[in-house]
Amino acid sequence: MLEQAQFTDEDSGVFCMRTKFESPEEDLATVRAVVTAQVMSLGPELTLRHEADHRRAMIMVSKHDHCLLDLLYRFGNGELPIDIAVIVSNHEDCREIADRYQIPFVYLPVSPENKSVQEAQVLALIDEHAIDVVVLARYMQVLSSDFCEKMSGRVINIHHSFLPGFKGARPYQRAHERGVKLIGATAHFVTGDLDEGPIIEQSVERVNHAHTAADLVEIGRDVERVVLSRAVRLFAEDRIILTGQRTVVFS
Repeated sequence: MLEQAQFTDEDSGVFCMRTKFESPEEDLATVRAVVTAQVMSLGPELTLRHEADHRRAMIMVSKHDHCLLDLLYRFGNGELPIDIAVIVSNHEDCREIADRYQIPFVYLPVSPENKSVQEAQVLALIDEHAIDVVVLARYMQVLSSDFCEKMSGRVINIHHSFLPGFKGARPYQRAHERGVKLIGATAHFVTGDLDEGPIIEQSVERVNHAHTAADLVEIGRDVERVVLSRAVRLFAEDRIILTGQRTVVFS
């Protein structure tokens, strides 16, 4: 055994455990059968994989490219143990970035009239590329409840606030108007309730009266990048367990 962490969530009564181990047996099905036989009396939800078999990700982005660029930089440097299979956008702005990293870029414009069709196309791409997680890297569209239900626990969003906070458009400008002293970002799983999903990671930066709204935007971009990359890494390393509306996160 190389690493183990465990936790009992008293609210839900769920026992959570993450174990990293070496085995002389390479065949995953054989190892799964042995492990399952030992714990089947507990009725567990069990996931098992080779560490080298990386989770596969789809990144969805609109026009703001800072989170996308950060994820791709870490991916390209081998710092993020995940395979980015495809980038999807409702705008063409980030195509050149995808081309630079030689990752397929799919342009799927969306409007109120074609929203259901566009989401069906996204789901088809998820099946085609065997996607494990969808990362919303400032994808500025609200996903339908049906899509969220089908992808429950598999869509990570970055919210430009230390939730709860300023929802909607121009959050940093409104934060500046209110004279906030802390700004931050929150990575969470997406649910049908807008920005109410289980929280994975958060961080804040202290600001003061001398910072302009533009300063807050710049500081906020930095926080968003770091928080989203942490959340994606936690997912990639199977360190997140959902227990109802909360997450157990093994660091």
